[in-house]
Amino acid sequence: MSLGVSPDMSRAPSLCAVILAAGESSRMGRDKALLPWPPVAPGLVATETFLSAAIRGLSRYNEMVFVVAGKNEAALRPIVYAMGVFLVTNPDPSRGQFSSLRIGLSEVLNRGRDAAMITLVDRPPVPDASIAKLRNAFLEAVQRGKWAVVPAYQGKHGHPIVAGREMMEAFLKADSNSTARDVEHQHRDKIEYVELDDPLVSVNVNTPEDYAALSGLVAGSLK
Repeated sequence: MSLGVSPDMSRAPSLCAVILAAGESSRMGRDKALLPWPPVAPGLVATETFLSAAIRGLSRYNEMVFVVAGKNEAALRPIVYAMGVFLVTNPDPSRGQFSSLRIGLSEVLNRGRDAAMITLVDRPPVPDASIAKLRNAFLEAVQRGKWAVVPAYQGKHGHPIVAGREMMEAFLKADSNSTARDVEHQHRDKIEYVELDDPLVSVNVNTPEDYAALSGLVAGSLK
């Protein structure tokens, strides 16, 4: 991995997406990556899963998509390969989400790309319009010396975040016991927060109750 070289800000950074999907989903009781999307009534069949919808949406705005799996690699592999994206395995997901982030970002840099759109598989896939706004905001922000763009809804920060090379290197150089939030806080002056009229960017889905509550939000956001 080559670190320490800043990209030429006169050109547009080349974006890759990183989807963190290595968690064990213990509170949900089933793999959140495979939850039906959008939520449907019992007896009906959804057209997508959280994972496939995230891949499909992010693929439109990124050159490559990397899915970081853990012990669920075998379950996710058919979706990942069918959609023509890359599967990366965290050999020890018990080390936490930050370890998966670093594995995904290493792949992005090893492929010669210098920016990443990062999301969590337990976040509902956001609409194309929000992804496009974040991408455009990032391309403008890097010209002002910013390292990353983070979406917000009513002041609450969310995902996907878009990180340039400097921000990715900060994540990779941080102590392994750190969290992404720790690193972001250390460099908050280099981050631009973008307010979106999209509640899905700030939603976490950790329990069956969280998932059940999504129906109302989806009806308003996916228009």
